[in-house]
Amino acid sequence: MSALSLVPLLALFSSMLAGVVIFALPEGRQRLRTGINLLAAVIKLFLVGVMIWGVLHQVEFGLSYEILPGVRFVLQADALAMMFAGLSAVLWLLTTIYAVGYLEDSPNRSRFFGFFSLCVASTMGIALAGNLFTFFLFYEMLTLSTYPLVVHRGTEKALRAGRNYIIYTLSGGAALLVGMIWLQGLVGDLPFQATGQLSGVDPQLHLPLMLVFVLLVGGLGVKAALFPFHGWLPQAMVAPAPVSALLHAVAVVKAGAFGIVRVVYDLYGIEFAQLLGLLQPLGWLAAFTIIYGSVRALSQTDLKRRLAFSTVSQVSYIILGTAVFGPIGTVGGLVHLLHQGIMKITLFFCAGNYAETLGIHKVHELNGAGRRMPLTSVAFTLAAFGMIGAPPLAGFITKWTLGSGALAAQMEWVIAVLVISSLLNAAYFLPVIHRLWFRPEHAWSCQRSWGRMETHSWLLWPPMITAALTLLVGLFAALPFSPLSWAELIATREYLP
Repeated sequence: MSALSLVPLLALFSSMLAGVVIFALPEGRQRLRTGINLLAAVIKLFLVGVMIWGVLHQVEFGLSYEILPGVRFVLQADALAMMFAGLSAVLWLLTTIYAVGYLEDSPNRSRFFGFFSLCVASTMGIALAGNLFTFFLFYEMLTLSTYPLVVHRGTEKALRAGRNYIIYTLSGGAALLVGMIWLQGLVGDLPFQATGQLSGVDPQLHLPLMLVFVLLVGGLGVKAALFPFHGWLPQAMVAPAPVSALLHAVAVVKAGAFGIVRVVYDLYGIEFAQLLGLLQPLGWLAAFTIIYGSVRALSQTDLKRRLAFSTVSQVSYIILGTAVFGPIGTVGGLVHLLHQGIMKITLFFCAGNYAETLGIHKVHELNGAGRRMPLTSVAFTLAAFGMIGAPPLAGFITKWTLGSGALAAQMEWVIAVLVISSLLNAAYFLPVIHRLWFRPEHAWSCQRSWGRMETHSWLLWPPMITAALTLLVGLFAALPFSPLSWAELIATREYLP
């Protein structure tokens, strides 16, 4: 085993080992637990940075180990893996900082941060998985490690949401398992490989491979919150704000969307998927989910539930870009993997700040909160306008690229979907922004005093940083190392002839 093959393993074990140690810590060792969390997050960020440097310089990181005859455990650091791993490493450091401040006075912190670290490790494993078998192992590990976070508060509502979550996600995992075994029986164990590996198979296998595709996308679509498998996500908002942030921006829904990208591009190949007629139905389903999630968001009076249905809509932009047959659509879907994460985590951080500082949970309670918490509200406003697609923010870059890709692929109906969804985004975000800045102040249920700061500094800095990123990745989208440039690198290096 070479030193290079150890880097992906170390990226995994940095969080896994931290979780094991944290489980063993008594509740009173708060400073030590915080130090371990932050140290593990920084180490992971450094290791991911090393792998990103390697990918840029054509250095291969990875390992392959045969567990059973014909079944291999494979880790690899390709450009697509680094996009997801980089997002996870950066946002998890910020989420760790936020969670430390948010849960400062809460019970069962060791249990929370232990499973939190295992969730980080699972997501990193999903990013680095080099074949479907390895992906499946970490995909199910993610389910098991996030369940305790969803039910962390232990209330009847939390336990009910947890049961719903586990039923949905284990059912999706079962579909994914059946599809994986079926595919293995048809063509053997296939590593994830740019342009896919199925285009040369016997035409008699086309129908079985279409059915396998339905099983794989259906299983992954549960975590990606594709309609009609989205029902678990709004209910899971009973979890603490740091959990909501990671469910929506980094871990669960992104794992599902990332898995669909892997299946389309790295197993089937975009051209073979188009040949089988799989892309257009996938695009229609994604488009329907985009509109459906936005319509449902309009009627939500609870702030986190409104954001949850927004996620149902926004994550499907990634899948829509995957289904748009052409290089520009590919770039649009890939770049939204990062853009949505940055914008959505900002919104959930801000929602947590309103709840923790002012006791705000409902949209109508936000009246005047912008004057009481101006920095948090500026961050929320930037992220909300980004979701709407206002220039020059991150969401505008996504929608412009997706629209350009749709025109290039002669899929004009996608433009209509983007316009309708943007109008709906404005319809459920602009009233919130209006309440924040232009309504008389509401009589809030609690007002914590945090000295001169509007809220605890551990809660304030993460959304300020991610809101700044929402602006910067839009302003400097054309520069090297921007999310757009990285998505173009992936498309040109791996997925285009």
